[in-house]
Amino acid sequence: MLNISFWYYLLGSMSISQSSAAPKYLQEDEIVPECKDLLSTLPKEKGWAEPHLYKYQGFWYPAWQFQGVLECQQHFQAQDTDILLVSAPKCGTTWLKALAFTIINRNSHSIDDPGKHPLFYNNPHDLVHQIELESHIDNPIFNPSSPRLFATHLPYISLPKCAKNSECKLVYICRNPKDTFISLWHFMNELRLNHLASISLEVAFDKFCRGVSIFGPFWDHVSDYWEESRKRPNKVLFLKYEDMKEDPNLHVKRLAEFFGVPFSIEEATSGVVDGIIKLCSFENLSKLKVNKDGKLPSGVENKTFFRRGGVGDWKNYLWPVMVERLDYLTEEKFQGSGLHL
Repeated sequence: MLNISFWYYLLGSMSISQSSAAPKYLQEDEIVPECKDLLSTLPKEKGWAEPHLYKYQGFWYPAWQFQGVLECQQHFQAQDTDILLVSAPKCGTTWLKALAFTIINRNSHSIDDPGKHPLFYNNPHDLVHQIELESHIDNPIFNPSSPRLFATHLPYISLPKCAKNSECKLVYICRNPKDTFISLWHFMNELRLNHLASISLEVAFDKFCRGVSIFGPFWDHVSDYWEESRKRPNKVLFLKYEDMKEDPNLHVKRLAEFFGVPFSIEEATSGVVDGIIKLCSFENLSKLKVNKDGKLPSGVENKTFFRRGGVGDWKNYLWPVMVERLDYLTEEKFQGSGLHL
């Protein structure tokens, strides 16, 4: 069994590089022996912002992240009232965390006095924790009152069995693969290890298309949750980032309904929904001091999570041949599924 104090060590050992916002991640030779032995048996390729990515249960992880995945699978205990926010990286995770936290806690943290709201003093990632990083740690902050709200980037196959088999609810958010790739490329270059050069757009693009990206392949990640949402719509709510940007009012109401805390008529008519949308908007959160100057416990600067937040940024980067390849892959992967991105 893996040492559950690992993430205490990891969070305490990360530091900011003098030359960039990149955290100093645990080196591969510092991984605990049990994990290292398993890693040695797995397929590996050169990573984007780390020496290697390892393929486990069909998806790719850096060594430090992989150890967290194993610990999560062994130790996380889902409760029937839990809510789990799920996404592939750079698909709207930060926004969804802010919205979900605010919707669920709107009675205890009113938006009527937004200057006192936790989002003014905490990055959304500080308020909703990733189960593959830290939720299994025996710490009161990870055991809030019901419903507990967590997040994960884990593919469906790698979720702890208790999360699949319990009555806990999953909210999955996906995004157009072209914008996802561009956002991921920028993000991973910010997080690269000090001794590694930036990964070029062309090299990263080829890896992404081959599925070799953190928590990738992207299309498999999305399609597995899409299929689960069709089989069990009461358990898995599937959202598209672009649809949420187009009609946030509708989707905030959908989230509240799915969480079991629908808005009352009084709330709907008094501007509560619009207030939540404004509070959690990219425009608002990106201007807050905590998200300009703050850092996560890992050492990652909060501003790293607020680059653009829009739709269609891929048009500024991708060549026509790249667009054609991504569109072909997307059509091929989702053919016959009823899903269109």
